[in-house]
Amino acid sequence: MNDPARPQARPGLDHPDLARPQDGLDHPDLTYPELGASRTGGPLPAGYNHLRHRVLIGHGRAALDAAGAAVLGWRMHRAVGVLVTSEADRATPGAAVECAIGLGPLRIGAPCRVVWTADGPDRYGLTYGTRAGHLALGEETFLVEMGPDKAVWFSVTAFSRPGRPFARLAGPLLPLGQHLFARLCGRALTRVAASATSAASATARGEGSRS
Repeated sequence: MNDPARPQARPGLDHPDLARPQDGLDHPDLTYPELGASRTGGPLPAGYNHLRHRVLIGHGRAALDAAGAAVLGWRMHRAVGVLVTSEADRATPGAAVECAIGLGPLRIGAPCRVVWTADGPDRYGLTYGTRAGHLALGEETFLVEMGPDKAVWFSVTAFSRPGRPFARLAGPLLPLGQHLFARLCGRALTRVAASATSAASATARGEGSRS
């Protein structure tokens, strides 16, 4: 039987990457209880729409570092048409983020807060969760990783459900939009990685010709 005077465990917080209070997990404006669950690698919480998307975006250190910088610096979001306003130019645990899509009066805001980041050497990424005012309730993790074979992978893991009547009326359109967003992010990072790899190769050829 639970002791009402004792704080209860929150799903996901027993993961070693997520248990640090400086990761921003205890902000009262986050609108869902399963904090960090998109980063545990285990089953996603029940009662939500789930998203898992993973794509190869390039090979090598140059591709990894450039794609990682694009994720952490919000360049990836902006490349796919998302307006991002953040307390920090580079994603920082605890920082508030306001994402928006659309134009003029049709623009839809999406208040979030960063709850986790990875900053190298072989993986870069961030997790943000929804704040009050967001159409949905849930969390999303964007991660760029390089394996032993130097292949660079981008993944999106998310769980969400409608949080407002308008969002519930949209039915399956919101999950479809989230899947489309994940694919567009992957394509944007593929371009970033290819450009960085080409630049690194050109630099190496130039240095080789001078030696």
